[in-house]
Amino acid sequence: MTITLTKTRMIAGVWEGIFAGVNDVPPQIVVTHQGEQVDGALVKKAAQSDDWVAQVPIPAHLLSDGVQTFVISAVESGETLNSFTLLAGEALAEDIREEMALLREELDMLKSAFRRHCVETA
Repeated sequence: MTITLTKTRMIAGVWEGIFAGVNDVPPQIVVTHQGEQVDGALVKKAAQSDDWVAQVPIPAHLLSDGVQTFVISAVESGETLNSFTLLAGEALAEDIREEMALLREELDMLKSAFRRHCVETA
């Protein structure tokens, strides 16, 4: 059975996820950001079940403008179990505005095509 790690929440700067496919031995994980290991991740028993929970604190010094991706991997196999991405900053706002403009143009094109289709088939 393969191990999976599913996000449950992010709260107070800590990403949390729950493991499936794990027996009595806690899985060992490593978290990386831009190829560098991020310290502080831990795996512990859930308070109200027999599940294992991963907690990954997000260091403030790694937060900056742009896109920041964190990868959670199994130590033994090196397999990627999950990842999360944080977006921030003014540069990002421009990207989102440009993407919204493109989406609006596509929606207008689809509305025109749909109206034309309705007129032609009526």
